[in-house]
Amino acid sequence: MRRFLLKLLYLILPLVALSYPLDYLISNALKEDHGMHGEYEVWNAIYENKIDGDIAIYGSSRAWVQINPEILETYLGKKTYNFGVDGHNFRIQYLRHLEYIKHNKKPRHIIVSVDAFTLQKREDLYNQEQFLPYMLWNKNMAVYTSGYKGFSKADYYIPFIRYAGRTATIKKANTYLLHPEDTSENFRQKGFRSFDLQWDASVDSLLASEKKYRIKFHPDTRTLLERFIQECQNDGITVTFVYAPEYIAGQQYVENREEAMEIYREIAQKYSLVFLDYSQNELSFKKEFFYNASHLNKEGAHLFTQQLAQDLKKVTF
Repeated sequence: MRRFLLKLLYLILPLVALSYPLDYLISNALKEDHGMHGEYEVWNAIYENKIDGDIAIYGSSRAWVQINPEILETYLGKKTYNFGVDGHNFRIQYLRHLEYIKHNKKPRHIIVSVDAFTLQKREDLYNQEQFLPYMLWNKNMAVYTSGYKGFSKADYYIPFIRYAGRTATIKKANTYLLHPEDTSENFRQKGFRSFDLQWDASVDSLLASEKKYRIKFHPDTRTLLERFIQECQNDGITVTFVYAPEYIAGQQYVENREEAMEIYREIAQKYSLVFLDYSQNELSFKKEFFYNASHLNKEGAHLFTQQLAQDLKKVTF
C-alpha cells in the first residue's frame, strides 16, 4: 500500500507542479483576446489599475453600446469609463463594480443604465469564458459567478482545472503565445463601442407577434441594487439612474415592463436619486436610429449621449 501511495504521489506531484505555470501562461495569453465584444479589455483595464475616472457607467449592452464616454467628457469635463457587461443583469455588473473600486480610484459619480432585465437573473453564466483569466483564488468572482450554471467550486481554487476540456480556449491562448504580434486593436474604446447598422427587419415579425415576454424579477438582485446604492452614498459617490431610449414597439413586447419601471422609480425616490427616463424620448419613436428594439445604432447613440450629457449637466453637475 505504501509503495502504491508513493507511486501515486510521484505521478501527481509533477502535474501539481506544472498546473500553476500552465494556468498562468494560458490566462495571460487569453487576456490578449479582443473577442466577446471586448469583455477582456474591460477586465484588463480594471486589474491593471488603468482607470482614473470621475464618472463610471454601469449596465448591460444597453450601456456599452449606447453611452459614449468621450461625448460625456467633452460636455462635462469629467474623465469617464463605460463598464457595461454584455448579457448580464445587475449581479455581474456589481461584481465588476467591486473589482473596479478594489483596484482603482473610486469614481465620484456612477451612471446606472437600468432596463427591463436589470433585475432578472439568468440561469446560465453567459460569456463565461471572460472570467477564466481572473477567477483563480478571486473571492468576489467566486461569490458572484457561482450562482449560475457554469463553474464548479474546484474551478475557483485549483489551478488549470477550469481549462480542462476547453480545447478551443486553449488553442486560442496558444495562438497568442506563439504569435503575440497578431493581437488586433481594441474592440471597445473606454469600454464603449457603437454599431453602424441599419434596422434588422427580422425584428418586425417578433414585435408583431401576440406572444409577450414576462420578466421574472429576482428579489436578491433588487436587494443587491439597493445595497450598492447605500454603499455608494456612504462613500460619497453620486448614483444616477438612466433608462436609455428603447424602440416604442419593443416596449410593448414586455408584458410587465411597467412593473420594472415602477420599481426603479420607487428605488430612486427612496434614495433621492435622479432618474432620467428616455423611454418616451423622441428617439424611442424613430426606427432609423435603432438596429434592434433595444439598441441604438451609431447615429442614435451619438444623439442620445449628447442629450444625456446636456441633461446631466443641468441636474447633476
